[in-house]
Amino acid sequence: QVQLVESGGGSVQAGESLRLSCAVSDRPGRVYDLGWYRRAPGKEREVVAIISWTGDRIIYADSVKGRFTVSRDNTKKTVTLQMNRLKAEDTAIYYCYADAQPGAWGPGIQVTVSS
Repeated sequence: QVQLVESGGGSVQAGESLRLSCAVSDRPGRVYDLGWYRRAPGKEREVVAIISWTGDRIIYADSVKGRFTVSRDNTKKTVTLQMNRLKAEDTAIYYCYADAQPGAWGPGIQVTVSS
């Protein structure tokens, strides 16, 4: 069973940056995509970014393209989301996700952007 723990959230002003990290705990040898999702107040959870095992396939939500960058380090077992030029509408709980069998979610971390 994959276990995920997010870190790096907090409160910032619009236009500033934050860097989220997710530590992945799992037995060696498993290969899967990792992703970031978010749930804003009063909204459903939505995908933010997904990165394949090798990093050659990356998908971003249209709303974050050009501002957010996802990366992973399979040696350190981490996935990172660099968020630049943050907007108030980026305020949400951010979740790390492992597309393993079965899939696994982190507990989530709050990101608050004040305008």
